[in-house]
Amino acid sequence: MPAANDIRKGQVIKYNGEPHLVMETQHRTPGNLRAFVQVKMRNLRYGKALDQRFASTDTVEVLSTDRRTLEFSYADRGTYAFMDPETFDQIELSEETIGELKNYLAPNGKVDVLFVEGVAINVDLPSSVVLKVTESADGIKGDTASNVQKPATLETGLVVSVPLFIKEGETIKVSTIDGSYMGRA
Repeated sequence: MPAANDIRKGQVIKYNGEPHLVMETQHRTPGNLRAFVQVKMRNLRYGKALDQRFASTDTVEVLSTDRRTLEFSYADRGTYAFMDPETFDQIELSEETIGELKNYLAPNGKVDVLFVEGVAINVDLPSSVVLKVTESADGIKGDTASNVQKPATLETGLVVSVPLFIKEGETIKVSTIDGSYMGRA
């Protein structure tokens, strides 16, 4: 097992029996004290971030990881199915693993899935997705004050504020970071 000095950003380590993604590391040697490694990491099962100090001589278990781009296929009773476009293998993830990302999953949309020791742990979306508007009220004629917005329901059930000129059936680009309207697709 590698020493704590060998921990690098982006690695997944086992800490207290749980996989943690290393987000930041700092090697410190304060005065005449012993050196240590300050690690900022996030629990991949629960999403909780924490800071931890390791002595430079401590050993840490680094887990094997694999990141693959998968296509979203369908959702059925709290289970989300993804397909590997190269091998055509199907992977199913629970609603707990997906969380709020379900609002941005359109059929055939691509996502990056992090596998730790062969088990899918984390899903990363692109910075924006293209979704179809399924329900939107008509704009009121003459209401052209600057930046007037109306709510629109998208194919995934997400409600986004859009400009008045957006109509049902159009496809729009939505930010996955804050859920805001970015433009027509």
